[in-house]
Parts: sequence; C-alpha cells; structure tokens
Amino acid sequence: MTGDLSALSADLAALLGPAGLSDDPAARALHGSDLLADGADCVLVVRPDTVEQLAEAVRLIGAAGLAMAPRGGGLTYVQGYLPQGRPFAAIDCSRLNRIVEISATDMIITVEAGVTWRQIHAALQPLGLRLPFFGTFSGARATVGGGLSNGALFLGTARHGTAAEIVVGLDVVLADGSLLRTGQMAVANAPRPFLRSFGPDTTGLFVHDAGALGIKARASLRLIRAPERTGFLSFAFADQSAGIAALAEIARSDLAEDAYLMDPDKTRTAFAGADLTRDARVLAGVMRQERGLLRGLGAGARLALAGKDFIAAGCHSLHLVLAARSEAALAADMAAARAIAARCGGLALPDSIPRAGRADLFAPVAGLVLGPDADRWVALNAKVAHRDAPALAAAVEAVFARHQTALCAAGVVVSRLLTVMGTHAFSYEPVMNWRDRWLPLHRDIVGPGDNRPEPEAAPDARALVLQVRAELIAEFARLGACSNQIGRTYPYASILRSEARGLLQAIKAAVDPRGLMNPGALELA
Repeated sequence: MTGDLSALSADLAALLGPAGLSDDPAARALHGSDLLADGADCVLVVRPDTVEQLAEAVRLIGAAGLAMAPRGGGLTYVQGYLPQGRPFAAIDCSRLNRIVEISATDMIITVEAGVTWRQIHAALQPLGLRLPFFGTFSGARATVGGGLSNGALFLGTARHGTAAEIVVGLDVVLADGSLLRTGQMAVANAPRPFLRSFGPDTTGLFVHDAGALGIKARASLRLIRAPERTGFLSFAFADQSAGIAALAEIARSDLAEDAYLMDPDKTRTAFAGADLTRDARVLAGVMRQERGLLRGLGAGARLALAGKDFIAAGCHSLHLVLAARSEAALAADMAAARAIAARCGGLALPDSIPRAGRADLFAPVAGLVLGPDADRWVALNAKVAHRDAPALAAAVEAVFARHQTALCAAGVVVSRLLTVMGTHAFSYEPVMNWRDRWLPLHRDIVGPGDNRPEPEAAPDARALVLQVRAELIAEFARLGACSNQIGRTYPYASILRSEARGLLQAIKAAVDPRGLMNPGALELA
C-alpha cells in the first residue's frame, strides 16, 4: 500500500465505529481463509452498516493504495476473496442485510448485498411470492452479493437458471468509492428498477465477476408467484450414462424446478448420520409441504418407511422437484417425467430425497461445511451443452480412475452430483471428502458447541486432493467448459479469445485503474 495503515485505520474507525472495523488477529485469520485455504494477508476487516459507509470506506482504502476484497457469507473454496502475495482489507458485507423494498405490483424485490437467500424466502412466503431461482442449500448464510458474484445455483435452477438470470439491476461501489447503478436505474430519470436490457447489459458485467470489478451494494431481483402445487419423483438407473440421458431430456422438456443425479457415494454422503425415520424436523417439513392433512400424513409415512437405506446398492439416483399452477398440470408433468425415465431404463424409487431437500430448506450451515465424519470436502464444477455431457463425464472419470488406488489409500471419498440449468446446460460436480485439520472458517461456522473432535492434519491427503483437483480443472479447460465460483481457481482471462480478453482488461482498467479491487480474481491483476 502507498499510505499509512495506522492513519487509514483511524479514518475507518471514525467512519464505521467499533462494530465496523477490526484488526483483531482472529478476525483477520478468519477473513484470510475460506473452506479450502488459509493464510492470506488480511490486515483489516471492514464491516460497513450502510451503503454510504461502504462507498466511503472503499474510497478511503483505495486512496491509501490498499487492496480490498468483498466477502459475503464466505462459503467458497476457490480463494475468491483471498488476494495472494499482498496485504488487503476484507470488505465484509454481512451487515448490509436489509430488504429495501418488495413490490408485488412490479414483481421486484430490492435488497442489500448481505441479505441471505433464507431472509428473502421468509419475507416473500407470506405474500405468496418467490424468486425464480431462490437460493442454495447454504442459503441460511450465503448472501445475494456473494451469489451474484460467484454464480449461485440449485433451488429452482433446473427451470429458472441461476442467480444471474433473476437480477434486473445492481448498485455497485467501484474502487474509487463511486456508486454505479446498472439496469434501468442507470437512466437519470428512472424512478425504479424493472428491466436490465435497455441498451447494453451493464448489469451483466458485474454478474459472476468474483468481485474483481466492484462491490455489490444492492440488487433488484425479479419475482414470480409461488407455485400452487409441488410434486416429487425419484428414479434408479443402472449406470451413469442412462441417468445423464434422462436428466438431459427432462431438462429439455422443462418439467422440473430441481433435477439432480446422485451417484451411490453422493447419496450416502448426503444422508449419512441422518435417520429420516427419526428426524422429526424433516418429517414435519414434508407434511407441511402437502395440501391437506390426510395427504400430508401419507407423505410423511412414505418418507418414514423409506428411511435412509432405500437406494438400491450401486444405482445412480435421479431426483426431481416439479411445480405447477394446478393439480392437473402437475400430474401431466409428472407423467411426462415418468415416461422419460422409463425410456432411459429408470425404475421408480421412493421420493424421500427431493422431499427432504425441499422440506428442510436452508438448514443450518454447520451441517453442510463438514462431512458426516467431521471431514473436509471440496467440490468442483463444469458446465457444458447437453451433447457434450458424455465427453465431460468420461474425462472426469478418467482422472479419478488414474488416481483411484492413491485416493483409496489416503481415505479420500469421491462422489458426484449432476444437475441441469434451464433447458440448455448440463453441470457435473465431483466432490472429494477427506479427514484433515479444520480451517478458521470451519471452526467459525461449526462453533464451540460442536462435540466432534477435529481431525489431525493430513498434508499428504490434502496434496493428493489438490493434485486431482488441478487435473480436473485442466480437463474442464481443455473441453471449453465453464464453471461457477471462478475465484482464483479456474482459469478465466487466460483462456479467453484475445478479443474478449482485451475487452475484459479494458473494463477492469476503466473501473479499477490501480488494480486494487480483489486483484487476481478472474486472473486480472
């Protein structure tokens, strides 16, 4: 940095107050880590309470020449907010947690960037409204700003796409502290946000940018009316290729809001240690989903009877959540999905997994950041067109096959989650679990009340995981796949065509001429 850190700290303290600034070593260590790496040189933790404070804090930090990185819920494993090789200030947006406006007339909600997906869902539910894509399973902590920066997806994604597809406008603080408005609010006389495509799509520049171009302060998102009816289906397939064929055809047919294919290991990992026959919270949630007491009792009984051991040994299981405006429409969609599964060789399973997933929305994050054996995990992801799904799957499995003996010896468990995004995109997410020491973020999320003993450090297993991860990422690049949560893990600028790379670098230079905003993210200095 070019200025004096103590002088900057004094200015920030005067602006933010004691709750808004910390140089405590524990806070700095926490904000210098994610779920895979630690040790980044965070020298200040800035927690603005208002958008105005955020803009002024960024101005002060930029004037001092200190790098900065925005942080939402922190639930990433791609070093997305961890600048390397230089000190930085972490801009923690968690206190920017206000819902600014809900307009059922305009079908738009405007929120600050630190609002969580769970907050939004809870505020909209009594109004009979919902976001199209409405969050991640980590939505109790994951924020809108982080989700828009990193490509959040899952709940509603099979029909409605990702967080990127629902945003109509942003307020973004640039590296000099100025506030840029995108979408319709970029127009001087516009009274309110409602559309993002008047002229060039400036909103799109800041979506999935890993915080490299600016810090999201507010977002306006479009709404839908919550579906009246919801149905659930699960199917078993003898091999992955048949499951992929069914998953892709269901996506093309626009039948499901959620659609995901689990391998046997993923299914066991997801439900290990959870006995659905005794989990009253999940059962109660399933019964609340259903319309009418008798129907609800029947759904709960089916879940209880299925328990956690219903997946046939060795099968790949496809799980669907379908939603419609009427019982007749839902029945027609479910019939079409059953027909597709049957044509691909699928056999019907109890629908326990998708029911439980929707019944227990936004579960406590402490149960998600570690595996069932107090183990750490890291996920990767690659997105391709449906026709390229078999080649992607083959490339991933070839990498795992090369390392199978070493992975088994190191106790690394590999699982896979395959999903779709709208009608046109396929996603492959391999996951590796292994026992290893926890990082500051794990300890912060789990909290002191967790009784599980922390594993010993396992540097050899960790090195193997990172080696396999690097090989998978190289395969994704070779195939021209895309990924969400780019951060500092997936190549981006280096794999663009020269014209696109030049445009991106020119935009970076325009909005961050000194290279202080999350330097290194997207491979931008």
